[in-house]
Amino acid sequence: MGEISEKCPGLYCGRTLQNGTLSNCGACVRGYQPDDSSENSICKRCEEEPSFYDWLFLGFMALLSLLLHWFFIDFTNRRKNNLIILHVSAFIESVLSGILLLVDPVLTYDYKVKQLSDWYSMLYNPSPNYTTTLIQICMIYYAFSLLFMMLFRPLISYRCVDTKGTKSIYAALYFHPILIVLQAMFGGLLYYAFPYIMLVISLVTSAAHLASTNVLEVKQLFKNNFCDARNLIILVGHWILHAYAIISMTQLTNLTFHLSLLATVPLPVFFYICTVKFTDPDYVERVSHVDISTNRYSAEARGTNLQFWNT
Repeated sequence: MGEISEKCPGLYCGRTLQNGTLSNCGACVRGYQPDDSSENSICKRCEEEPSFYDWLFLGFMALLSLLLHWFFIDFTNRRKNNLIILHVSAFIESVLSGILLLVDPVLTYDYKVKQLSDWYSMLYNPSPNYTTTLIQICMIYYAFSLLFMMLFRPLISYRCVDTKGTKSIYAALYFHPILIVLQAMFGGLLYYAFPYIMLVISLVTSAAHLASTNVLEVKQLFKNNFCDARNLIILVGHWILHAYAIISMTQLTNLTFHLSLLATVPLPVFFYICTVKFTDPDYVERVSHVDISTNRYSAEARGTNLQFWNT
């Protein structure tokens, strides 16, 4: 065996102490990372607490799964009555998954993210065939969420809502693996871009919800969205996502100013309601027709005046 008192060639591989001797280079176990200051790349226990931004990112990934559950529960059922128990079940499943991650010390946060390469550690090691690999906490959360869904949702769907939740369960069996693959491939990009993604999604989906009613009267839109419990809950949910995005982008570093930005959260909805009549295609067509007619009459008048003066 060659000398092992050298630094490991990979950025994310290290050695562990076994019976007083150093092991060969390999992936550090969960909760450990190579010590940059060590000459032997010894795996050191991660003791840094996650930052406020880290917690916001983890919250975003958890919200993404929960919102997809709620969307498919609502989307796959034309009759919206008695669906509240399925929504509550999805919420409880997500909460239990998060609690399980926080309570179990083995599943604690890996280490503080410092650079984009931290999300793709295997790509920076010379040998990718290590037996122990880093499993991101988001993937474990999705696995627990899927497990709790399979434990609770089929029984609730069968006994309480006449199997209305069956299609949403099938949908979750598709989108959870997709989320895991996206996390593995684009986790680093999502970490830095998620506030802007959430902001755009909250605005687009809010506008889509308002436009789905096909109502173009301001008073009727206010009545439909602020007097109907279901629509009001959907609007408030969009506002919460919008506020979450603003908090994630600013991280509340200037508390007074950044909290004042939250007052702008309802403005897109009120702007849409107040200007919706101007977006009606019939209205635009009528205005265009009036403009064309006015221009034609003006041209005719100018021609008549020109003929008069010529005579």
